[in-house]
Amino acid sequence: MKKFINAVDQVEDQMIQGMIKAYPQYLRKLDCGNVVVRSSKKENKVALISGGGSGHEPAHGGYVGKGMLDAAVAGAVFTSPTPDQVYEGIKAVATDKGVLMVIKNYTGDVMNFEMAGEMAEADGITVKQVIVNDDVAVKDSLYTVGRRGVAGTVFVHKIAGALAETGADLDAVAAVAQKVIDNVRTMGAAIRPCTVPAAGKPGFELDESEMEVGIGIHGEPGTHREEIKTADEIADMLLSQILADIDYTGSEVAVMINGAGATPLMELFILNNRVADVLAEKGIKVYKTFVGEYMTSIEMEGFSISLLKLDDELKELLDAEADTPAFKA
Repeated sequence: MKKFINAVDQVEDQMIQGMIKAYPQYLRKLDCGNVVVRSSKKENKVALISGGGSGHEPAHGGYVGKGMLDAAVAGAVFTSPTPDQVYEGIKAVATDKGVLMVIKNYTGDVMNFEMAGEMAEADGITVKQVIVNDDVAVKDSLYTVGRRGVAGTVFVHKIAGALAETGADLDAVAAVAQKVIDNVRTMGAAIRPCTVPAAGKPGFELDESEMEVGIGIHGEPGTHREEIKTADEIADMLLSQILADIDYTGSEVAVMINGAGATPLMELFILNNRVADVLAEKGIKVYKTFVGEYMTSIEMEGFSISLLKLDDELKELLDAEADTPAFKA
C-alpha cells in the first residue's frame, strides 16, 4: 500500500485537522471525535446534520457552511460514526427550530443516527430525519436493507439547506428533502478499486479488461462484472437503468457526473458529453450540470450518474446561495 499518510490509526483525525486548518472561516471541530460544525452557529433556523464513514471526501465535511449543512460527522473510513458522535453534533448545532438528519441508507448509519436522534429528543431537541436511497443498481446490499444512498445525497444537502436558510420550519425542510429523494436516481461503475488504509490492500480485484457495474461507494459489488466498454456504451447502460426507474419524460433535470476519487476530469466530461446527448434525444431538458468529485470512494477509479427531476421550487433552491469549502453557488 502506497499512500501519503503518517499512520493508519491517525488518518481520519489528521484529515479533519487539515480540513479545519484549510477552512477556518467555515469550520470548527468539536472535542468529541471527528465532528465538524459551522464556525459561526446558525440561529433561529432549522439545522442540518449528515455524515457517515470517512473516505468520501469532500462529503460530508466539505458541505458544511451557508446554504447546506450545519454539522458533519465522520466515522472511520467506510465505517458509520457512533451515536455519541452524532448526538454531540446535534447538540452543537440545534436551534429552537429543530434539526434535520440527512442519512444515507446504510444499516449502521441509520441505526446510529436514529439512536442519536432519540438521545437528542430526550434532551428536548426536536429532530426529524430523511433517508437517502438514490442508487438504482441493487437492493439489499452488503451494507444496507433497501437501496443505497450515494451521490444524490449532495442534492439533498443543497436543496434542504437552501430552504432552511429561508427560515422555513422543520416540517417544510424535511418535506423538501424527501421531495429530492423521491426524484433523484443514481447509478455508477468502476474499473479500479480503492484501498482502505486499515486493510492495506484493495477491497476487490478487477482484471484489466473488466469493470464492475452498479458498484457502491464503499466498493460493494454491483449488478455484475463484464468486459469494459467505451465511455458512451457505459453511459448508455447506466442511464437506461436510471431512466427505467423514474419517468423523466418532458422534465427538466439536474445532472451530476460524480468522480469516485481517481477518475480524471477529462473522462468525466467525455461521459457527460454522452449523457447530455442522450437526454436531449429523449426530450429531457438539462437545467444544470455538475461534473467533478462530490462523493468519492477514496481513490477508486469510477464514476456515477445522478439525475434529479426538477420543478420550480427545486430549481430555485438549487440556485440559491451556498458557500461551503466544496460547493458554492
